[in-house]
Order: sequence, then C-alpha cells, then structure tokens
Amino acid sequence: MDAPKYISSASTRHVRLSTQKARLVADLIRKRLVGEALTILRYNAKAKPAQILEKTLRSAVANAQQKNAGIDVDSLVIGKIVVNQGPAWKRIRPAPQGRAYRIQKQTSHVHVYLEERTGR
Repeated sequence: MDAPKYISSASTRHVRLSTQKARLVADLIRKRLVGEALTILRYNAKAKPAQILEKTLRSAVANAQQKNAGIDVDSLVIGKIVVNQGPAWKRIRPAPQGRAYRIQKQTSHVHVYLEERTGR
C-alpha cells in the first residue's frame, strides 16, 4: 500500500486550546470534502475549536491554490487532520494559608493535510 500524496498542508501551533476539545471537532470533518467541512465548522456549537480549525483549513486550501493555480478546490478532501498537544502554560493561583495551586493552561498544535479526490 503506497502512501497518499498530499496536495498541501497547513499547521497552526501554540493555540490556546485544549487538545481534547479540538479533537472532538476534528473528528467531525476528517475525510470530508473541503466545502462540506467548512460548513460543518461554521455552524458548530464548539466555537473556539471550530474557528481555529476553519482558519487552518482555509490556509491549507490557499496553499494548494498557490502551489497549483489550476487545482479544483471542490475536489479537495481532508486527507489527514491531527491535533497534538503543545506546551502547557504554568500559572499559580493563590490558595489558603499561604499555599499556591498550580494551573496548567493547555496549548495545541493543529495540522491539516489535503489530498485530491476525483469522482465521488
């Protein structure tokens, strides 16, 4: 089995977003046509992850058009979408009796890979 040929890719790194929440939205658009995925993201209830994934997806489409001017955007499919954990921001919250509680604010790395599909 040969590896799929990705037309283009885009990544967004160090996004102030939990990886788990972003993966829930990423699972909705995996292996879908780009137009269909953009519609799903536009009307998704999880606004922050959907907004970030939409921005990354639009960047991947723009990269595909930049690489190949004659490409048909309607035939592009999300070949692979990966949401990995980024570095956590460590903060301290005051606690009773002079103690401090640690807060970790999660970040994520989002990678979108597009491939071209002919036919339906």
